[in-house]
Amino acid sequence: MDQLPQLIGAGALLIGYALTQTGRIRPDTLLYLVLNALGSLLLLIDAVRALQWGFIILEAAWFLFSLPGIFRLATGRK
Repeated sequence: MDQLPQLIGAGALLIGYALTQTGRIRPDTLLYLVLNALGSLLLLIDAVRALQWGFIILEAAWFLFSLPGIFRLATGRK
């Protein structure tokens, strides 16, 4: 089950995307941001293990871009 983190990470990203595209959640909700952060972090870890630099950059950026929104929602700041 070496690919389990990849599957969970991809699943989290796709679930968040599908929920926003179907109008079930907004992209500025904590659920969406956490799904993005979790999914990208899992894929980032896997990309680092495999030394896949393109995916390391992509997933690190995706993870880092999720953090300010999570911080704002968690602290109640705008």
